Amino acid sequence: MTITDEYMMQMIAKTKSYCVVILKAGPLFTDEASKPIVWEHGRRNFSLREQGLLSIVCPVMDGSELTGVAVYNASLEETKKLMEEDPGVQAGIFTYEVHECRSFPGDQLPS
Repeated sequence: MTITDEYMMQMIAKTKSYCVVILKAGPLFTDEASKPIVWEHGRRNFSLREQGLLSIVCPVMDGSELTGVAVYNASLEETKKLMEEDPGVQAGIFTYEVHECRSFPGDQLPS
């Protein structure tokens, strides 16, 4: 398929606003007492997925300060509110950044 300028313009017009969350290790990330809270953070992520708010969640376990990347199907304000309510953020286990972005509805990771 040849990707023409016209095709690109048609496709760009179909994009939708999303938010990307960059999750990083907070001051209590390595604290042994954090494990149950991290488990509840994961449970909450499953719930947000079921609600259609968390479209893609990618834990990062490479030993860096980056602990996860997620794509939210929510406004910037709603995403920030959701992150402030996260038990891991509230406990100081995680910090985060939120960035507005655009993507194609229906995009997905390959199976």
